[in-house]
Amino acid sequence: MDFPSFLTSLGTSFIIFVVLMLLFTWLSRKPGNAEVYYPNRILKGMNPIEGGYMTRNPFSWIREAMSSSETDIINMSGVDTAVYFVFLGTALGIFVFSGIILLPVLLPVASTDHSIKAANTTSKGTFNELDRLSMGQVGNSGPRLWAFIVATYWVSVVTYYLLWKAYKHVSELRAKALMSPEIRADQFVILVRDIPPAAVGQSKKEQIDSFFRAIYPDTFYRSMVVTNNKEVNKIYEELEGYKKKLARAEAIYEESKKTNPDALKPSHKTGFLGIVGEKVDSIEFYNDKIKELIQQLEVEQKLTLKEKQQSSALVFFNKRVAAASASQNLHAPIVDRWTVIDAPEPRQLIWTNLPKTFYERIIRQYVVYVVVFLTIFFYMIPIGFISALTTLDNLVKLLPFLKPVVNQKAIKTVLEAYLPQLALIIFLALLPKFLMFLSKAEGIPSESHVTRAASGKYFYFSVLNVFIGVTLGGTLFSSFKSIENDPNSIFRVLAESLPQNATFFLTFVALKFFVGYGLELSRIVPLIIFHLKKKYLCKIEAEIKEAWAPGDLGYATRFPSDMLIMTIVLCYSVIAPIILPFGVVYFGLGWLLLRNQALKVYVPSFESYGRMWPHIHTRMLATLILYQVTMCGYFGVKKFAPTPVLFPLPIFSLIFAFICQKKFRRFFVSPALEVISHELKEVPNMDIVFRSFIPPCLSAGKSDDHQFEDALSHVSKTGSSSV
Repeated sequence: MDFPSFLTSLGTSFIIFVVLMLLFTWLSRKPGNAEVYYPNRILKGMNPIEGGYMTRNPFSWIREAMSSSETDIINMSGVDTAVYFVFLGTALGIFVFSGIILLPVLLPVASTDHSIKAANTTSKGTFNELDRLSMGQVGNSGPRLWAFIVATYWVSVVTYYLLWKAYKHVSELRAKALMSPEIRADQFVILVRDIPPAAVGQSKKEQIDSFFRAIYPDTFYRSMVVTNNKEVNKIYEELEGYKKKLARAEAIYEESKKTNPDALKPSHKTGFLGIVGEKVDSIEFYNDKIKELIQQLEVEQKLTLKEKQQSSALVFFNKRVAAASASQNLHAPIVDRWTVIDAPEPRQLIWTNLPKTFYERIIRQYVVYVVVFLTIFFYMIPIGFISALTTLDNLVKLLPFLKPVVNQKAIKTVLEAYLPQLALIIFLALLPKFLMFLSKAEGIPSESHVTRAASGKYFYFSVLNVFIGVTLGGTLFSSFKSIENDPNSIFRVLAESLPQNATFFLTFVALKFFVGYGLELSRIVPLIIFHLKKKYLCKIEAEIKEAWAPGDLGYATRFPSDMLIMTIVLCYSVIAPIILPFGVVYFGLGWLLLRNQALKVYVPSFESYGRMWPHIHTRMLATLILYQVTMCGYFGVKKFAPTPVLFPLPIFSLIFAFICQKKFRRFFVSPALEVISHELKEVPNMDIVFRSFIPPCLSAGKSDDHQFEDALSHVSKTGSSSV
C-alpha cells in the first residue's frame, strides 16, 4: 500500500464515522426510533431522553458517557459490563503510558538513522514515509538499538503495573456486588452433579435429601432433581407458538372490524405452509390446539418428573453463606461422585448439560480441544490465502485480466485501501456461532461459562490465524521462491515480515474503530430491521417488543476482537511506534461509545459478577508474552549482541501470572465466605427462590407443589426437608 492509499483509507474511514455519528444524532431524536436507541432505559421504566428529544446534539452522548460513573454502569448493565470497561481502560492506559515515552524517543531515533537503504521498507517498498519512523530504519547492531531495548522493558513494566491495579479493582467490584444486601436467588443454591445410583427402594429425591440433610441439618432447605425435559419442552414450545398465533389472529380480527364491522374472522389452510389442506377458522383452530396441548403438557409433566430423573440436582439452602460453603467443600472421597459447584442464575442454566457425567465431560472437553485445534490449523490456510490474494500485486499475478481495471488510479487507491481488510473481517464473521456450539458441547452448565469458553477459543483463533496467519501468509506467498532456493532463510524472512505488514494492520485498526464503531453508534442495521418488522410482520405488542429486543454486548466476540487489536498494537508498539496513536483512538473511542451503548442500548443476558476477568487477564498476559518473544526474535534478526538482555522478560511475565493467579483467582472461582456472610436487607422468601429455578416447561399452568412430588422434596415447618 502506498502513502496516498493509506491516507485515502484513513480519510474515508473518518468521514464515514462522522456521517454515521450525524446520522445517529438525527435518527435518535425521532420518538419513533426510541426503541432502537434507548431500549435499556425503556425496559427499566425510565424516560428515554431526559430533557426531551430536541435537546440532542452531535455531542450530547459524549457528554453523558463521560459524566457517567462506574456505579451508573453497574446499575444499568451489571458488574460484567463494568469489568469490560476496566479492560478497555487498562488497554487504553497501557498504550497511553507507552506512547508517552516511545513516540518522542523512538521516532527521532529511527528517523535520523540513515544506515539502511530506502529499499528496506516497512510496507513492502512503497511507503517510505512510514519506513523512516520504524525500527526497520535502524541499522543492524547499531547503538541506537539500545533505545528499543529500553522501550521493550518500559512497555512490559507499564503492562504489569496496570494489570495488577486492574485485578485489584475488579476483585473489589466483585466483592461489593456479592456482599450486596439484595436477595439473589443463585446465592442460595448449589448445583450437584455425578449423583450415584439410589439404593433399592429409595427415590432419587430421598437419596439427595437424606445426604445433604445429614451434612447440613440446620441450613438445608430442599432439592430439585434435574429431569430430561426434551419432550415436555417440545410440547411447551409448541403451546407457546399457538398462543402467539392466537393473539396475532385476534389482533388482526380486531383491526379489521375497525374498518368493516362485518369482517370475517381470519382463516388459514392446515396443510403445508398454509397453502394446501382444509380451510379453518384460525381463532377456533388455535383455541382447540391450545386446549389439546395443555392436556398433553400436564400428562408429559407428570411423566417427566416421575420417570425421567437424572443424576444431577439443584440443592437449596436457607442461608447464602451455607450455600457458598457447600459449593467449595469436598462431599465424597471419590472425585466422580457428588460433584458440587455454585449454581448460576436460573436464566443461565443449560439444562441439557447438567446430567453429563464426570468422565463424559472430560472426554467431551478434550474432543472439543482437538476440534478447535484442527479448526485453527485449517482456517489458517484460507486466511493465509486471503492475506496473499487480496494484496493487489498478487491478485494481478493470479488474474492478469484484471490488470487494465486495477491500473485505473482511483480504483487502485480504493482497492488497496479496503480490499484486504474487508475480506478478512467478513471471513472472521463466519466463526463465532461454531465456537459457541463447541463450547456448549463440552458439557458446560451455564451460559456465562460458555461465553467465557467461546471467547477464549476465538481469541486464540484470532491471534494465531489473523495476526500470525496474515503476517506469515503474505510473506510466504511472496517469498516462496527465495525460501525454496535457500530453506535456511525462512526464519530471517519470517522475522522481517513483521515490519513489512505494519501498514496492513494500521489500516485494519483504523477501519475497525472508525467504520466499526460508527456502525455500532448509528445502529443503522437494527433500525432498518426493526421498522421493516414493525410495518410488515408485527401485529401484537409482544411481537413489536421482540423486534426491538437489543440483546447484550456479545462478550464472546467483542472481547476477542478487542484483544486482537491489543495484540497487533502491542506487538508493533516498538517496531513501528506510529501504531500506538491508533491503539489509543481505538480503545479510547471504544470506551466512550460503548459506554453510551451500555447505558442506553444493551441489556445483559446474564450476570457472573466479573468472572470473565481472570480469563481476560490471562489473555492480556499471553499477548504480552507474544510481544516479548516477538521482540527477542526481531532483535535476533538484527544481530544485536545484547539481545539476551530481553530473554528474562517472558520469564518475568510467567512469574507475574503465577503470583496473580495465587493471589486473586480463587475468589473468582468461588465466593469468599467473608464477603457472602454480610446481612441481607430482609429474610428471603425461599419459596420464591425455589420456584425461580423451575424450568418454564414444568411450571407452565401450575401453581401447586403436588405435581412435583416425584422430583422435588417436601418442606417441613422448620425449613428442612422431610420425606
